[in-house]
Amino acid sequence: MPNQTSGTAAKDYSSLYLPGAIILAGLLIAIGLFFGLSGKGTSAGGAQPPRVVNVNDVKIAGEPFIGKENAPLTMAYWSDFQCPFCKAVDVGGVQGINIEPSFPMIIKDYVDTGKLKVVFKDYQFLGQDSVTAAEYGRAIWALYPDKYYGWREAMYKAQDAEGDQGFGDAASIDALIKKIPGLDAAKIKALVAQKKAEYDAAISADQQEGAKFGIQGTPGFIIGKKAIDGAAAPAEFKSAIDSQL
Repeated sequence: MPNQTSGTAAKDYSSLYLPGAIILAGLLIAIGLFFGLSGKGTSAGGAQPPRVVNVNDVKIAGEPFIGKENAPLTMAYWSDFQCPFCKAVDVGGVQGINIEPSFPMIIKDYVDTGKLKVVFKDYQFLGQDSVTAAEYGRAIWALYPDKYYGWREAMYKAQDAEGDQGFGDAASIDALIKKIPGLDAAKIKALVAQKKAEYDAAISADQQEGAKFGIQGTPGFIIGKKAIDGAAAPAEFKSAIDSQL
């Protein structure tokens, strides 16, 4: 299990309509930027000019992460828990996406050795279940930061069809949590209910921030001063990381 340290809590906001706004924002971003699944993820059409990015400009405080807090290099990772390409990068096993998962290598070679910190950012646009999963993720991070990544892996392994069907609603996430030692499902569910407005505001802010940095789909990454779009192979991540250490 990679090392983890809890961050600070996000500011408190309240809005009855924020979950729908998050999904609507995602769909609006998707229109014109997305037009179906491609080899690496959901992407815009045409050649994209190189863009200037710097992970130092990304909001890190309060976001879930793995690795040493003061690691020499940071990766920001925007994802959706219903995205099959995110699953392919994290744990693999997605029919039709024939790439080796990159995260086992990233964790073994860079996170566990203290060279890289990975910060997880929300980019929830595939439905209400995506938002629900992100809310649960923030509650687990607040209560059990050392269990966050194990839960995240379990979520991707349980992923089924895209959209609000099958696994991914609150009931199925609760059932999954009950199978993970050290997690109190009732306590997590209560915190989600208590902080829903705050979490939804943070989720929406993550998505808007990603769009500002040119993240046009999931998964999307900023590693130091390099961007990677889509489900890249381990060698591409290795090259981006090694060139900046």
